Amino acid sequence: MPGVTLDTGALIAIERADRKMQALLDEAHAAGLPIDIPVGPLAQAWRSGPRQVRLARTLHLANVTVPALDEPNAKAAGILCGQRGTRDPIDASVVLNARRRDQSVITSDPADLRHLDAHVRIIEI
Repeated sequence: MPGVTLDTGALIAIERADRKMQALLDEAHAAGLPIDIPVGPLAQAWRSGPRQVRLARTLHLANVTVPALDEPNAKAAGILCGQRGTRDPIDASVVLNARRRDQSVITSDPADLRHLDAHVRIIEI
């Protein structure tokens, strides 16, 4: 596995100390795999700032990156939504990041992501 992209559900699972999510995170970190937390899901999950210790700790891991949603990526997410008849550009940005980086997506909502890309590799929590 070349790495993982986390969606909002994965970030919420980190905050809730979900055992399966923690095991996946520990495995990816121990293997030195890239862990991408796109900025959109981070914005959706970041609600109580300093009290989000688990998520803050995850963000500081050496192999974690927070890919930006710049203009070209925002446009690509909008186009994907238009092509697939969906309205969530954040989910689209997660799928596009996973495609671009050849990563699996850790999610609690695989149906929405598979609707955007039937071939995206999903790890369901």
